[in-house]
Amino acid sequence: MPSVYRFRLQRRDLPGRPDIVFPGRRKAIFVHGCFWHRHGCRNSVLPKARAEWWAEKLGRNVERDRAAVCGAEALGWSVLTVWECEMNDLAQVSDSIQRFLGAAGLAPAGSHAKAVRSELAEPRVSVGGRR
Repeated sequence: MPSVYRFRLQRRDLPGRPDIVFPGRRKAIFVHGCFWHRHGCRNSVLPKARAEWWAEKLGRNVERDRAAVCGAEALGWSVLTVWECEMNDLAQVSDSIQRFLGAAGLAPAGSHAKAVRSELAEPRVSVGGRR
């Protein structure tokens, strides 16, 4: 039987407002766009127009990200960052998230990978206000 992971989206009471939070495990996941959060991959190249302005603006984002991670960790939370470019390989993202959540020893290995992959690959669409 697969494990169930209870989660919350964008908890405002945590530093940086993590995208996905697992309160019972005290684990938080930030999903970052490579450009806006300066990942360093090919998706994070600075624009040539107004390069100095962009460097300053995006540098503030990076500092804010560091402060959010440090703040969450200081409160006893474990943090994982998932990057936009990593989403090209959903199996790898699923495995990373599973390992991150399983580190608490609460989830059996291998039981959650398929469920996470299907959630990532086929997001739910709201029709008529119901899910």
